Amino acid sequence: MAELIRAKEPFKFCTRLHLSELTGLRASTLGQLLALIKTISGSCIYHHTHRFLQQHQYLSPEPPNDFAFWVTDILGEDELGERLVSIDTIQYSTIRDLRERIASTLESYLNENPLAKLKFAKSGEEFHFIKSVSFILPTNYIAYDLNEFAEILKKITIDSIYFHIFEARLRLEKPTNDFSYWIENSLGDKKIANKISSFDPYTCTLEDLRSKILRIVEGKLVS
Repeated sequence: MAELIRAKEPFKFCTRLHLSELTGLRASTLGQLLALIKTISGSCIYHHTHRFLQQHQYLSPEPPNDFAFWVTDILGEDELGERLVSIDTIQYSTIRDLRERIASTLESYLNENPLAKLKFAKSGEEFHFIKSVSFILPTNYIAYDLNEFAEILKKITIDSIYFHIFEARLRLEKPTNDFSYWIENSLGDKKIANKISSFDPYTCTLEDLRSKILRIVEGKLVS
């Protein structure tokens, strides 16, 4: 068994409460959608790109992009929908960068297909912008070494896992997920940190994420 290293700073597990709030903003055309995407709050961008993970955390991953769904199913712009779906969310470390990519994808398509500007959604089928409101709460769980981390990871809620893997990185603009950051900087184990940060969390359910991280950590503990 590997010798346990005590962390320079303990890992303090947090959890989150989430609310979805209507903004009153809506779009009937691609032009309106683009204009609003450029100006709405980052919490709206986050909601419409992470809604599936937040609301259906036990189900199959590959979260649908709300923008892609609307332009495909309501406006019938299949090619644009495919372009929006193909945006790889994990490549973007900030909401600002993700917003810019979505906006640039829409702009390019409208420049190439000017007639698409003339399509209107029917009454009642407009795109309604919703923002994600999160409340971050501390838990009683604190880990001082990798063994304690693994034992706590088995017990915490998927809301806690969601916060430390997704929300802390993207909304709080951290360089990586909280688990990898702590393991590298407080335990000095860059190899394990890189293993955790290298897989795509958007292709796993949250319970699968828990299992994957546990396998990596427990593999280190018994090596």
